[in-house]
Amino acid sequence: MLNVTFLVPPVIVGEHPAERSSGCTRVVYPTPNIYELQVAACVEKKHQVAYLDCVNHALSVEALLKRVAEQPADIYCMWTVNLSVQNDIEMTRRIHQTAPDAWVILLGPGASYFYKDCHVDERTIVVHGEPEITLMKLLDKLDQSEPWQDIDGISYIADGQHHRNAMRTLMKDLDGLPFPARHLVSDITYRNPKLKCTPYTTMVTSRNCPFRCIYCVPSSLTFAREIEYKEFNHRKPPISFRSTDKVAEEIRHLASEGIKAIGFMDDNFIWNEQRTAAICDVLRETGIVWGCQARVDAITEPIAQMLGSSGCQYVDLGIESFNDEILAYIHKGITSEQIYTAIRLLQQYKVPVKLNILIGTSPLETKQTIRDTIRKAKALHVDQLMINIVSPFPGTQFYKMALDNGWIKDGVYTPTDVQRESILNYPQLSNKEMEKLLFESNISYFLSPRFVWKQMRKFRSFSDFTHALKSLKIKLFG
Repeated sequence: MLNVTFLVPPVIVGEHPAERSSGCTRVVYPTPNIYELQVAACVEKKHQVAYLDCVNHALSVEALLKRVAEQPADIYCMWTVNLSVQNDIEMTRRIHQTAPDAWVILLGPGASYFYKDCHVDERTIVVHGEPEITLMKLLDKLDQSEPWQDIDGISYIADGQHHRNAMRTLMKDLDGLPFPARHLVSDITYRNPKLKCTPYTTMVTSRNCPFRCIYCVPSSLTFAREIEYKEFNHRKPPISFRSTDKVAEEIRHLASEGIKAIGFMDDNFIWNEQRTAAICDVLRETGIVWGCQARVDAITEPIAQMLGSSGCQYVDLGIESFNDEILAYIHKGITSEQIYTAIRLLQQYKVPVKLNILIGTSPLETKQTIRDTIRKAKALHVDQLMINIVSPFPGTQFYKMALDNGWIKDGVYTPTDVQRESILNYPQLSNKEMEKLLFESNISYFLSPRFVWKQMRKFRSFSDFTHALKSLKIKLFG
């Protein structure tokens, strides 16, 4: 049996910690990394597992390394995203300086794409793509001191050479996975300002998305799967679903544990009316309030009615723009008319709507198209409006387009926080102009009397209100 520590390291490189669940922003409010907790649940079936979140526990680098020196684990696992790659590489070096016999295993999209950078030394291994089966096979070999170098789905360095193994076949039976090991983070209070009540957790009922948006990185697990699958198959991976019976079992389990709110992290939560109805029935039964992400073309009147009657407190709609030329260019697969229809249906059944707008997804974008989209969004009086700037994530079609056309500042991708930074320069729209438009739009929206009054009426405790206020401050000003 191995001692395995899942580590969220403190900030060494930069000023703010990366959010590792969505993977494209800095932390605004604490969110459980449900993907990492899922992996931890698999590992603890056979090994001793600890979860050390240095960010939420404000554990310094010095305090962490002291613990590593005094009580070294056999294995340290880090879920790495683009914004955390350099931080996690430096943390790996320091762990190995302190505990040279320990192994460091890096998972997640950052490690999957920048794996050569992550090969710090010969006791560092990268697990690519979907991690559960690969990591378990790797730990079995390490535990038995057996050769592990031929395991599918990993990369490593040996004798100064990078080795990259074949892809592991994606899991078909998600129902066979244990529930995420949320007990490992039971000492952390998580909150979601959109749900405004605690205790809160996240949950996943499916993996991946079939749509072809050129820029999209829906979640850190999806991104890791797509990077790996596209490298070997040159197309997006298939969607995997949990059965509605298993989803219902987990919801009832969470309710029995006292959970009051769930944020579903599926890239797309709504697939059809039958599946949605089955999940809504158990949410209604348990009284849990919840929210999800969905496409506008998935919102039918029966769907909107189900959401409204089952405690749904937000639907995140990724619309990006109200400009139909831009929507077509980015292969969004929707029209502005469908956006208006979805919002009307949700509002009809009193389902709070959050619109996600993404600035700069296309060279067709101008100051005028951005201002027009934001003006139209504000006029709809939705519950919340989220505005970010697109990033040319390596592994996406948009990245190749940006590289080929010279749109990336200085010609080199660097990870950015999409909530405030841009490395894109179009001929008619610079990165600084996009950043300025984003900041001005956020200030005018989030500090408007309409938004403030509407949100304040929904909080169930003063504590939840103060934490939401802190989150807003971080989002706007860092």
